[in-house]
Amino acid sequence: MSPPRDDTIRVRDLRPAKQRRAIRRRRRAALALVGLVAFVVGLAAGAGSDDPADPGRSSTGARSHSTPRATRAAADRRAVDGVLAYTSYISSGSPRKREVALTFDDGPGPYTPQILRILRQHLAAATFFVVGQELNAFAPALREEVRDGFPVEDHTERHLMLGRLSAAQQRREIEDQIIRVQSEGAPRPLFFRPPYGSFDRRTLAILREQRLLMVLWSIDTEDWRQPGVKAIVDAAGSARAGSIVLMHDAGGDRSQTVAALPHVIRRLRRRGLHLVTVAQLVRDDPPPRNQRSPTNLSGG
Repeated sequence: MSPPRDDTIRVRDLRPAKQRRAIRRRRRAALALVGLVAFVVGLAAGAGSDDPADPGRSSTGARSHSTPRATRAAADRRAVDGVLAYTSYISSGSPRKREVALTFDDGPGPYTPQILRILRQHLAAATFFVVGQELNAFAPALREEVRDGFPVEDHTERHLMLGRLSAAQQRREIEDQIIRVQSEGAPRPLFFRPPYGSFDRRTLAILREQRLLMVLWSIDTEDWRQPGVKAIVDAAGSARAGSIVLMHDAGGDRSQTVAALPHVIRRLRRRGLHLVTVAQLVRDDPPPRNQRSPTNLSGG
């Protein structure tokens, strides 16, 4: 069979060669700009996970437009409700998958934008446990977290030791933070982290009413002590499959945490561990059903 005919009348471009070359250069520059914009958009959207198994992600970690945020939120809600059916908390996932959750407490603060920039550059996931009163000064950083797809969770309104408060005071601390972050455009939190690890049975009852899963930790970097960059990297880098790593993006000088974070990300990935949000850890690798009752970690 002969090839189809092309009856198009081709008109020779009579413009000078120099002008034609200039036009081609401009076209190539425009195409390059379009590609750069697409890359940046994909980079910003890739904040939630570096695991290709995450729903709504391509193999590069960027979110697929075919899976809307509402679909992911519904999947996270179902996963949390499933865990709440048999336990009130999580301090680590099971080791079935090689997933680790980096978490940052006490923000937002002056170091939060730097941490967000590093996470975006490395397409690394993290979860932020936010103190409501910090939004008095640092609300733009929270809006940046929300815009980039990082989960914003509950760390109380004023960062008080809950085990020393009445039930009514505890409720205000937990619920006022929810109202505050939602007023800044964040979704309603799914998770709660008690300041200083302080809680009691009244805390757990309030969390059950609010359908919040308490998140403790299995690796404490103690970065709030400013132990040095190497100490923070060594602590976080010792994480195992299922670990939840505690770090801080506010509450003091967090320059060591900022300096350590790129090294932490690279070390964990070299060990074949995927960085995920707490929500994805709960979806993929939920806590065991036979874990012990949670222990007040503050002693108070």
